[in-house]
Amino acid sequence: MNKLKKMTITAVIIAITTLISNIVFIPVGFAKIFPIQHMANVLTAILLGPFYSIAQAFIVSIIRNFTGTGSLFAFPGSMIGAFLSGYLFMKTRKLSWAFTGEVIGTGILGALAAYPVARLLLGKNVALFGFIPSFIVSSFAGALIAIFLMKVLLRNQTFGGIIHENSTYNRRI
Repeated sequence: MNKLKKMTITAVIIAITTLISNIVFIPVGFAKIFPIQHMANVLTAILLGPFYSIAQAFIVSIIRNFTGTGSLFAFPGSMIGAFLSGYLFMKTRKLSWAFTGEVIGTGILGALAAYPVARLLLGKNVALFGFIPSFIVSSFAGALIAIFLMKVLLRNQTFGGIIHENSTYNRRI
């Protein structure tokens, strides 16, 4: 797949994710849970690889913060999960590892990385492990949606063929 196609697919995923962020989010204290971001991270990681997945997560986080639908916690949570999902999928070529990367990357590592953001940048008194339950639930739900969607698309002959032919490494998923 050439660079222009990858950038176009990334832009479409960014647009869809940003649009849905105005509709689907769950406020938890001063953070917002956004499972659609995790779905987008996993889809981008599977289809395009870790670099595009990180770029997509970063751009969506910026847009969400500028429009008031996100918080600063979107940066560490979404970007770490996007990278780990893309990296593990790139190494194993298994959907289950993309799922695992998103849940561990966002649910645990991203939640821990959100602690200094809350303490230092926002001045909030939070527990070190306080974000983990909500981040795990959100990333698990979003990654599960992405894996289900990918399995459906791969079974469809038209979409499955396009995905196989245009995968990042031109190999079958």
